[in-house]
Amino acid sequence: MARLTRAQQQERTRAAVLAAAREEFAEHGYADAKVDRIAERAELTRGAVYSNFPSKRALYLAVLVDSVEHVGEAASSPDLDEAAAAFARVWLERLPWSGDTPAGGSLQARSLDGVFGDEPGRTALAQVTKLEALLLALCLESRAPGPTRQVRLAELVLTLLNGAGHLAGTAPGFGDPFDVVRACGHLAHLDLADTWGPPHLPFVAAAQRAQDPWDTPAQLPDLVTGHLPGFDGDGVIAFLGTGRLDAAEEAVRATRPGDRVTVAVVTDDPAELGRLVRLRIGDLGGCLRRVFAPDDRPRPRVVLDERAALATAAAVPVAGEVTEGAVRVEAGTIVARAQGRGAAYAVASAARSDRAG
Repeated sequence: MARLTRAQQQERTRAAVLAAAREEFAEHGYADAKVDRIAERAELTRGAVYSNFPSKRALYLAVLVDSVEHVGEAASSPDLDEAAAAFARVWLERLPWSGDTPAGGSLQARSLDGVFGDEPGRTALAQVTKLEALLLALCLESRAPGPTRQVRLAELVLTLLNGAGHLAGTAPGFGDPFDVVRACGHLAHLDLADTWGPPHLPFVAAAQRAQDPWDTPAQLPDLVTGHLPGFDGDGVIAFLGTGRLDAAEEAVRATRPGDRVTVAVVTDDPAELGRLVRLRIGDLGGCLRRVFAPDDRPRPRVVLDERAALATAAAVPVAGEVTEGAVRVEAGTIVARAQGRGAAYAVASAARSDRAG
């Protein structure tokens, strides 16, 4: 029998740890799960577990990421109110059944209750949710009768769904998910006076002109679609730390129609915050693909730049979770760049009104 290579052995060990962790979390929940028991279930040492996953939280997130399904795609998109209801219907499929144990139900619902109690984690979770709302809103805007912003509608839908998910874990049997679906559909008829224009934008410095070569790095998968998008086309790339993801909308709203926007999420904590982004945006993307046809999905691509390959190629300084920088690429050349608060807006708006080059 052929001996396993080191890479094959590492993959086998990782798979054994994930399988054992899934059983442990399903039986005991996140708070009461023990790494020692996970190691025992996998017939490995505690050190072998930690050599693959640096913390219990990283391991829990890895189990959840592994559970996100690769689903098919919708052929057509519903109208605005039905789209909100259809998204809710798909999202609610994850809720546990009445006979499920609390621990198993939390795992099925991909619940993060009690997982991120520290300030960096809470900040990242809030920012990821803002990015989720933007991506859902852009889909909803494609089905709206006029050019109206739907971010506040998306935020309400996500608030209602996450509240339903929390109650499903803490008060099983409370409420009717079909009522939640209908309520999400009715939210589309509210006049939310949704406008956009952060007050700091008028004071953002203009983007710098540039003529720097753009050496395309290795491809990274788009977390929304699961595809490898490549970076050989023109467009704006916004490099955002997990504490500045709400700046993605500044790039999206400022670009010209047809411009490509890539949100490259940078983090110096790939094991936990990186997996959080991968889980939540990948999970949302799966829901969006089941409801909205490809032409109605959000144009921004979201990639996880864990090793700063994109940022290094673009010569964008990385400042941890508060990173904010942007470049515009045209015909293999970086023609505009900006750094700091408002960088994505500066690059995108300059490309529209006063093209650098």
